[in-house]
Amino acid sequence: MSIVRTEDYELTDYAQEVIRIEYEAVSELKNRIDQHFVDACRYILNCRGRVVVTGMGKSGHIAGKIAATLASTGSPAFFVHPGEACHGDLGMITPEDVMIALSNSGETSEVLTILPLIKRLAIPMIAMTGNAQSTLALQASSHLDVSVRQEACPLGLAPTSSSTAALVMGDAIAVALLKVRKFTRDDFALSHPGGSLGKRLLLTVKDLMHCDKELPMVSETAMVSDALLEMTDKKLGMTAIVDENRIVKGVFTDGDLRRMFKTKHDIHHTLISEVMVSNCQVVRPEVMAAEALQLMEQRKINALLVVDEQSRLVGALNMHDLMRSGVF
Repeated sequence: MSIVRTEDYELTDYAQEVIRIEYEAVSELKNRIDQHFVDACRYILNCRGRVVVTGMGKSGHIAGKIAATLASTGSPAFFVHPGEACHGDLGMITPEDVMIALSNSGETSEVLTILPLIKRLAIPMIAMTGNAQSTLALQASSHLDVSVRQEACPLGLAPTSSSTAALVMGDAIAVALLKVRKFTRDDFALSHPGGSLGKRLLLTVKDLMHCDKELPMVSETAMVSDALLEMTDKKLGMTAIVDENRIVKGVFTDGDLRRMFKTKHDIHHTLISEVMVSNCQVVRPEVMAAEALQLMEQRKINALLVVDEQSRLVGALNMHDLMRSGVF
């Protein structure tokens, strides 16, 4: 294989042509969402076991992705390699399951080899092929047509448009089922507890807020000097101002202190109620941490007071808490 001199515009032309071909292949799928698609979804919705997805080669990679997408969106699923299935992994499949089999030709020998067991178990089999007259398509309970006019590969050999079409069809199934199941963000988070995604979806203000002895607060009758001592002791760069029932009346921050110095107030003879920010932004404990972050960014503030249904102070949250949690 030799590498010939290539102009920059040729590379961009090649890439744009690939995208055009694959775009057209995906666009044609819209007209194939028919009763066969509905039947496939019904089989999975009625499944009391799991969705077993299989495919060989590039189709196998797509099958693995489809299985992962189904599993993370409310339809328990896993991938079985058809070659390994013939050497013991068929034991993973039960009479309660549904199978999705991918093969562009519909004649992949490794996939066809496991057909007798599927028939013996009498489980529904959904086939995704590019040939409606293939063995796999004709043996399927439901056949999804993912044929393409041409591969993006100029040799017509490497699966490109065909694998993209199969992947999109798999996504269509997963999202349709997600909507029917009323699958929520909380449900999604339960299967994605790790990393920043899980943290953004699972963590609430209550999980991160400072409370009890860590919570800075002073009364309306306190002097600014008293508020400074409280802020220094609790190390949150702010303090809440509350009445005798712990109802929030305002907040005083490091920034308010700097602004106060410009007016030459005496910290020992100035009531905190005179310089606090009233009508301050508050948040409830059950609010998602990611929403609290968004609120801080919109208001350009670094801290939030947390209150209950009666507007009583129950906690405090600052930007550093969110940074440490990985919500960013």
